[in-house]
Amino acid sequence: MTKVMIVGAHGAMARLVTERLLNETTDTLTLFLRDAARLNQYADNDRVTLVDGDIKDTAAVTQAMADVDIVYSNLGGVDLAEQTQSVLTAMAQTRKHRLIYISSLGAHHEVPGKFGAWNEQAIAAFLPGFRKTAELVANSGLTYTEIRPAWLTNNDEVAYEETQLGEDFKGTEVSRQSVADFAFKVITQPDTYQNVSVGLDKSGTAGDQPSWV
Repeated sequence: MTKVMIVGAHGAMARLVTERLLNETTDTLTLFLRDAARLNQYADNDRVTLVDGDIKDTAAVTQAMADVDIVYSNLGGVDLAEQTQSVLTAMAQTRKHRLIYISSLGAHHEVPGKFGAWNEQAIAAFLPGFRKTAELVANSGLTYTEIRPAWLTNNDEVAYEETQLGEDFKGTEVSRQSVADFAFKVITQPDTYQNVSVGLDKSGTAGDQPSWV
């Protein structure tokens, strides 16, 4: 039985991962988020510990992390690097080593062509945070998996292909269920995808922009 901590636990993909872990494993979960009442459906689940806190409160993160084995981060925002630094500091203080985290396409300037240019302007406010986060994690000494999804859809499907760092990003979109499936795979097989950055997209979605734009 693995003890998994999910930070940013109210995020859509985090909730998908939570459900799969509860339904398909015997893992116990620590769910860290602002306003834990939003996940009250787990309040009586003896495999779940809800922690209401600010991710930038490193002392609170450290306390919640004390007995976990794996940390999965679903954090986001323009201050992502600051949030991530708090998690990294807590992991160092608690001597935790395995981190799986959601990043973004474009975090390594890996999206080519017109789509790459469109993506740069579309998420210009957020890319510096993703890029700084990638740098912080890579230099942290942790064993990490960075997940770089394409633009997210709510399609009811698991359909994705992977690209590695150093390869051009391919498609423009991917479902949240697909990203959650990959995260679930790595969480449950933590000896895989170590110290790598993986891009996820749905095959056949290449273009200048996502289909709905």
